Amino acid sequence: MGLVQRKSRVEPTPRHRMLRMSKENPVLVLASENDPQFTMLNELPHTICGDLAACAQAAKEATVILQWSGSRDLLRAAFAACNKVRWIHSRAAGLDNVLFPELVESPVLLTNGRGVFSASLGEFVLAAILYFAKDLRRMIRNQSAAVWEPFDVEEISGQTVGIFGYGDIGRAVATRVHALGMRVLATKRHAPGSADPLVEHFYMPEERREMIAECDYIVVTAPLTRETRHIIADAEFAVMKNTAVVINVGRGPVIAEAALLQALSSKRIRGAGLDVFEHEPLPPDHMLYKLENVLLSPHCADHTADWQDQAMRFFLTQYARFERGEPLDSVVNKHLGY
Repeated sequence: MGLVQRKSRVEPTPRHRMLRMSKENPVLVLASENDPQFTMLNELPHTICGDLAACAQAAKEATVILQWSGSRDLLRAAFAACNKVRWIHSRAAGLDNVLFPELVESPVLLTNGRGVFSASLGEFVLAAILYFAKDLRRMIRNQSAAVWEPFDVEEISGQTVGIFGYGDIGRAVATRVHALGMRVLATKRHAPGSADPLVEHFYMPEERREMIAECDYIVVTAPLTRETRHIIADAEFAVMKNTAVVINVGRGPVIAEAALLQALSSKRIRGAGLDVFEHEPLPPDHMLYKLENVLLSPHCADHTADWQDQAMRFFLTQYARFERGEPLDSVVNKHLGY
């Protein structure tokens, strides 16, 4: 896709519109396709770009890059071409496909979609907990087979949830499970200065096994960084209860897939609820499709009907703050990777 400028039939040219709106910060939108949300940008000076060669002039003028759905290679090339860029915003919360050395070491501000999709992910975690506690797979299977077979279910009140990587998503999880009487533990690189009413105890990441050993449900919400890649592996599965359920709504490679598959197939743990995976999409012959003790979501747990609208509204709010010289929300520590 090349240069695509969104405008109505009666609008002036993009350059004239920039002057009319008195905007000083042209936006280069990196996208793999035209999305309906781009009409929400009509009051901003912007160029939608899927091919940098076709957007070379716009890149020279842009002070803002919106990484909407462009590839990592496109972002890297745009960053090199945009000599005036001062701020990059990533639609997604995950940054493993955004960060590269030149950006990390630069003074350019980076923000992401942190917090925009947390509520829906918190709901997915709650759904996964109830899926296993009430054995919904068995209910659905029996219903389909017209089998009347009463069985015992579990109450989740009083059970323990451990959240690995307590940020916005983790807080959304804690809010929901705490309201249902569950005990909440969490890991966090820096423990909060004041008590968190949702969390009984915080652990440092290196104390994760101590936390994991206590948990009925282990919820992974951590970002993917050099430190977190495969941080949940054989040693972590070894200390889990055999009734434990692992739920991942962070990034797939935080959990070592081989260790996860071994724990699931050997019934070392009870099960897993997964929205993210080490390699996506999963091929049709992948073992995770075949295991009875897995609830699998194709990385869409936060794809509500208006998720892209929410993402664009958040960017527009950020842009207005940027124009006014105000501090932005969801600023990324590029060296830490979140």
